Amino acid sequence: MHPAAGPTNSLLDVAGLAVGHHQRVGGGFLTGTTVVLCPPEGAVGGADVRGGAPGTRETDLLDPRNLVERVHAVVLSGGSAFGLAAADGVMRELYARARGFPMGGPGEVVPIVPAAVCFDLGRGGDFGAFPDASFGSEALAAAEADEHGHGPAQGNVGAGTGTQVGGLRGGLGTASLALPDGSTVAALVVVNAVGSAVDLGTGELWGARQLLDDDLRGIPGWSEGRRPARPDPAELEAALTAAQEANATSSVPRSPATTIGVVATDASLTPAQCSRLATSGHDGMARAVNPIHTMFDGDALFGLSTATRPEPDAAGLHALLHGAGEVVTRAMVRGLLAAKTVTTSAGTWRGYRDAFPSAAG
Repeated sequence: MHPAAGPTNSLLDVAGLAVGHHQRVGGGFLTGTTVVLCPPEGAVGGADVRGGAPGTRETDLLDPRNLVERVHAVVLSGGSAFGLAAADGVMRELYARARGFPMGGPGEVVPIVPAAVCFDLGRGGDFGAFPDASFGSEALAAAEADEHGHGPAQGNVGAGTGTQVGGLRGGLGTASLALPDGSTVAALVVVNAVGSAVDLGTGELWGARQLLDDDLRGIPGWSEGRRPARPDPAELEAALTAAQEANATSSVPRSPATTIGVVATDASLTPAQCSRLATSGHDGMARAVNPIHTMFDGDALFGLSTATRPEPDAAGLHALLHGAGEVVTRAMVRGLLAAKTVTTSAGTWRGYRDAFPSAAG
């Protein structure tokens, strides 16, 4: 069976999930927040944190040995540890809607909102310009407005606004895969890494070989139905020189960084299997960035199951876990291909398309 993406080739292909973004650019800001909204009853959740400098919330709760099995939203945010405040805004808004873990009578709930953050402080020019609770509230509102699926946003939106990877601009990407048993696995990933997404010997993106034929559909500047070409050697030399100069003059250090995201399925999974789903997703990270999971990255993935389809058999679970790594790689590459060059008082970060125009053909 030839691999195929779902209808939107995004996390929205997992029934029951919605995605919203809020970002602020200018006035010292270059940052944002993304919310993955789960069904009212929640989604079964798990997590796997691999980086040496993580910034997370509620990941201990997602240990399969613990009480709570379902989460009501996941927050991905810029702002390093300050950005965890965005989850407060989501939690308060969900509480107002009585969406959460029941603790008593009507409306007496505690929303379960795990979160992970990436480092983008100072990239807009002001180190103190970072997301607060209002970013979470606004991103949640955007997700609620998109619950019927108006299509995925990619590139420099939400938590992908202030990202960088190996001297180039990072971004937020998403991808999905239809599995043989009829279920779907999908990922949404914020690419922000100390390592490089580019093969420094060729200029090609490490993960580009994993792309499906229609993965470039809807990404401005790229031709549908083909993979990025190997860049011209002169562009590679120029890009390496530009990256070295940018690192020498930038007021913001390259590290720490952190790649974060969500891997989700509509197949019915246990909390332990959701954690394994996240673990398998990290294989996809390693195909797209080298090195990954460094001491300066807080790389983390959440695994979600909306459980709208039956639980998989052994073969189905194998295909699901294999697919988790595939969609993470593809999501990361799609996010980088959608990224656009930005210049602030802190420096310039070029998008891959601008650094390697010949790759677009």
